[in-house]
Amino acid sequence: MAINSSILLPTPVTDPSFNPSPDHLSPEQVCFFDQNGYLILRHWIPDDLLSHLQEAGSAWIQQGLDQHTREDFPTNQDYIFRETHGKSVMFRVDYLHDKGYPASLELLGSPRILAVAESLCGVNFVPTYESMVFKNEGDGAAIRWHQDAVHPRRWRIFNLDLYLDASRKGAGALFVIPGTQTQPQPFCNIEHTFGWDVPQSIEVEMEPGDILLHDVMIAHGSPETHGQALRRTIYYEFRPAEEILAEGPWDREWIDRRLSLLPLALQRYKEAFPDAGQFDWKVEPGFRPVVSDLKEIELKVAHLQHTPGAYCSAGSVL
Repeated sequence: MAINSSILLPTPVTDPSFNPSPDHLSPEQVCFFDQNGYLILRHWIPDDLLSHLQEAGSAWIQQGLDQHTREDFPTNQDYIFRETHGKSVMFRVDYLHDKGYPASLELLGSPRILAVAESLCGVNFVPTYESMVFKNEGDGAAIRWHQDAVHPRRWRIFNLDLYLDASRKGAGALFVIPGTQTQPQPFCNIEHTFGWDVPQSIEVEMEPGDILLHDVMIAHGSPETHGQALRRTIYYEFRPAEEILAEGPWDREWIDRRLSLLPLALQRYKEAFPDAGQFDWKVEPGFRPVVSDLKEIELKVAHLQHTPGAYCSAGSVL
């Protein structure tokens, strides 16, 4: 598959009367993101919403730990464990919206989130993934250098990473290699030659409520740590509907199911923060979902297929 270094994307909003809000990215921020593959938004999430998410994050971890002790645990794949130093360690929760806490939908309905999605993906942005990944206190396995998804780069696909806890240099903070989003990377060569000391790499320090936007093709990872504090990060991926229709791996019916989450998310945010500004969703009529009853919206819209990522696998060649 040929990879293009440029991204062909129309302006996010084509209506000439559109006035970007303070929550939209500036042209300079979009340019920085396109050139470097990442962008940091400091103090982006208000304290009240952040508090809701921190509470929910702790509950999601406890739910997974509780279910891990039950005999029926293997049937529930939303709570992800790995074997680390002879122990089964939980590190990820998938499909956050159906886990009993509205905070994840409040976040999805926040104008501070949706304006960013509109800035990078256009008005027909689709929320494609939602998960929480964490390094527990005293246990932080490495996340090897990788790219989340490799695609032809005709549209932007990005992850929005919300930090619920501080992430410090030397304590498992994320490393990114700016500019590597333009093509697949030779990760076996990178790991063999440099380890974590890759020239031009940046170790990203984050505070609770900060957001890291990263292109799904930027090379990133984090080293193993021991004895450090809990670090929880919520990940939302966004793609343009046009990209999914052109390149997959999902179909129009799946797009409709994912977009149906947005009316509910907007309502949840309005109910939780009635005095705050609300997002004006400008999705084109052809993509706007018809929802008769918000209570019947499917909260878990699973992925049966994924856009493959890239990393150093056992079969890779140095």
